[in-house]
Amino acid sequence: MTGTDEGRAGPGGLPGRASADGGEDDDRLYVLTALLLTPARFPSVLGDDYPQACRTLGLEPYAEGYGLVLGQDGEGARWTVAVDDVSLVAVAVAAWDCGMEYDLSPDERSVVAALPGWPLALAVAAPGVPAPHDPEPAEGDPPALSPPDATGWGPAQRRLGADEIALRWEVWRGQLDAGDFAPSGSSGPVDTAAGPQARDRGAGGGFAARVTEGESAPPGGSGQGPGGGAGAALGPQAAVRRVLREVGTYLEDPPPPGRVRSMFAPGGARTLRVDGPGWSLVARTDDIAFVLVDERPGEVLPVGRGARLPALLGGLDAMAVRPG
Repeated sequence: MTGTDEGRAGPGGLPGRASADGGEDDDRLYVLTALLLTPARFPSVLGDDYPQACRTLGLEPYAEGYGLVLGQDGEGARWTVAVDDVSLVAVAVAAWDCGMEYDLSPDERSVVAALPGWPLALAVAAPGVPAPHDPEPAEGDPPALSPPDATGWGPAQRRLGADEIALRWEVWRGQLDAGDFAPSGSSGPVDTAAGPQARDRGAGGGFAARVTEGESAPPGGSGQGPGGGAGAALGPQAAVRRVLREVGTYLEDPPPPGRVRSMFAPGGARTLRVDGPGWSLVARTDDIAFVLVDERPGEVLPVGRGARLPALLGGLDAMAVRPG
C-alpha cells in the first residue's frame, strides 16, 4: 500500500489553483507524497488494472503513465495532481524509498489534472497550514477523491489487503507450515479448520481454508462467510477454484494492462499481483499463493503449491508488466 501512511515532506513547486476572479492564488501545493500511475505500478485502490485506475481519476490510459502528487494548498485543502513527468516522480519516489530527501517540484506545464481530495488516507499533514480538508467545490468540479471505508469490505479493501500481503509476505507466510495444507491429490475435502486465528491485519481478517492447487476435493464449501447473506455463500474451496480458473484464462486471453504485475522478490523469485472481477491473488514464483475474494470478507485463502501452480505462476510472470 505504497504511500498510504508515508509522509514525504517539503513544499512543492506546483502553482495554486486559479482564484474566482481569474487570477492566480499565492498558495502553492505542499507536497506530502507522490505515487506512480503506470501499467506496471499504480495504486491498487483505484482499480483492478491500469485503464480502470485511470478511469477512476478521469484520465486517459496513456502507455507512458502519470505521476500523482498528493498535497495541500495554503488553506489546507487536499489535492491530487496528475503530471505527465513520470520520470521526475519516479526519481522522487525512489529517493524517498531509500530514506533520502528530494524536493519534488514538477513544472506547471507538466500538470494534466488537479483533482480535489486524496484517494488514499495519509497520516501526515503540511506544517503551518490548516488541517487537511476537501476544498470547497467549484462549479464543474468532480467529486472529491476519498480513501475507501476501512470498516467495510469490497473491491478496494480486497486489493489493499492483497497489497499488504505482498508487502509483508514473510509475516503472512511465516504463519503457515506443511500441516496447513491438504496433500496434493487428496480425495477428501481440504482442511477448513480455523488454523491461525483471525487477526486484525491489513486484509481485514485471518486465514480461512488451506487449499492445495490441483487437489480433487469437492467444490462445495463452508457455507456463508463472516459477512453473511447470499453474497458470502461461496465456499473457500469453490472460491479458490474459480479464481484459479479465471487466472488460467489470462494465459490464453491477456487481460488489460496492469492486471498481472511482477515485482522483485528475494532469491531471484518474483512477487506476482494478479486481479480480476471480485478477486485478487498474491504469489511468489518459488512458493505458494494467497487469494482474496469479495464474497468472503476479510478472509485470506492460502493456496498450496501443488503440481500445477508452478507452471501457472511461471506463465503469469512471463506475461506480466514489470517496473522499468
